[in-house]
Amino acid sequence: MNDARPPRQALRTLPAQKRIALIAHDGKKGELLEWATRWQDTLRQHQLMGTGTTAARLTDQLGLTVEGLMSGPLGGDQQIGARIAEQRLDVLVFFWDPFAPQPHDPDVKALLRLAALWNVPVACNAASADFMLSSPYLSESYDMSIPDANAWASARA
Repeated sequence: MNDARPPRQALRTLPAQKRIALIAHDGKKGELLEWATRWQDTLRQHQLMGTGTTAARLTDQLGLTVEGLMSGPLGGDQQIGARIAEQRLDVLVFFWDPFAPQPHDPDVKALLRLAALWNVPVACNAASADFMLSSPYLSESYDMSIPDANAWASARA
């Protein structure tokens, strides 16, 4: 039987200007807005996208240019996941609420699975997001290893 996990043999270079997704569950939207307020000058230097209300609030309250996708429960998490799989997302900032069950928990799990699979940096709270945005790699090109999907698909055929 073939290996069930693709080898990490391909190289992906993240550009200096990152494509960053910003997502927050309802109970964490205020916390994400506070965090983004502290980092808005840095965030302005990158391409931003976000799900539903989060994107709208970042745009309205902070004046950031954020591409708005669907609300998470309506497919926004899956839209972000598709961008990860297509290598059109470089960083994920997702303030998820550990105290509130979400109707779209399977979508959230799938999104985090894709981020782990494709080696996408993920911050799930303000502290991890602070570390990520203060990294010198944020404004530089960065080479990272990703699964060699073509080789894996060929081996499974």
